[in-house]
Amino acid sequence: MTGLVVAALYQFTRFERPEALCASLQAQCDDMGVRGTLLLAGEGINGTIAGTRDGIDAVLAYLRALPGLAELEVKESHAAAQPFKRMKVRVKPEIVTFGVPDADPNARVGRYVAPEDWNALLSSNDIAIIDTRNEYEVAIGTFAGAVDPGTRNFREFPDWWRQNRARFEGRPVAMFCTGGIRCEKATSFLLGEGVPEVYHLKGGILKYLEVVPEAESLWRGECFVFDGRVSVGHGLKPGDYGICHACGRAVSDADRAHHAFEEGVCCPACVDEYDATDRERFRERQRQVLLARERHVTELP
Repeated sequence: MTGLVVAALYQFTRFERPEALCASLQAQCDDMGVRGTLLLAGEGINGTIAGTRDGIDAVLAYLRALPGLAELEVKESHAAAQPFKRMKVRVKPEIVTFGVPDADPNARVGRYVAPEDWNALLSSNDIAIIDTRNEYEVAIGTFAGAVDPGTRNFREFPDWWRQNRARFEGRPVAMFCTGGIRCEKATSFLLGEGVPEVYHLKGGILKYLEVVPEAESLWRGECFVFDGRVSVGHGLKPGDYGICHACGRAVSDADRAHHAFEEGVCCPACVDEYDATDRERFRERQRQVLLARERHVTELP
């Protein structure tokens, strides 16, 4: 496989002083030419990085040597070009923002289901399958029969559950997300809410698309990813979607052909979400992007 390695990773573990790790981790990534974002918190680490095979291997080895990260969860895919502009290491209150302190995967978590066993679980008559991702992610792909909460961000999930829990009373619940990390918190939350039987897809959609043959797959569409590729499909091959730089939603070829689409300014989904002042600001930003691109091409040898 040619190109760069993209590694999505996370681990819930206890870091007493996550800020003490920032400088050395940033230096390690910079030295190896690795770009992306890594978030650190007292509850663990989360992020996606991209680089050469040697660079990614060196950073992963560095991370796994840290206390509590020996079993670091990593999903790898490939990109033809670097999908990140820079390397950022940041300390945050949470490595995935949820807003419920009692939802602690270091204390309790749902039952993991291997990707190879996920289809059988989905085929159970009494199981409730819930997609924990945001609405713009679900819009381009999900599992057949999954419930879409329609949330705009992960912090809305607890309220959605409390308003809808009667729909799932007495049924086991299985959840999934992009790489598995959101379900760590979501399953911990449901257990705390008194749901006795909670499952989640180990390694998330990315691991499922990697290991389950397309002919056997129950996945429909593509999977939104938070880097320059925008989406991936079966076998983690780069998908067909672009990105709206105004709202951050994925856009298809049909969206780009729509009369409401303006590159860098709006797409059919967000055309009514911004006022004229916002639009002009977006247009100026787009002009600057194009100018920077032209200067870069001109300066190339």
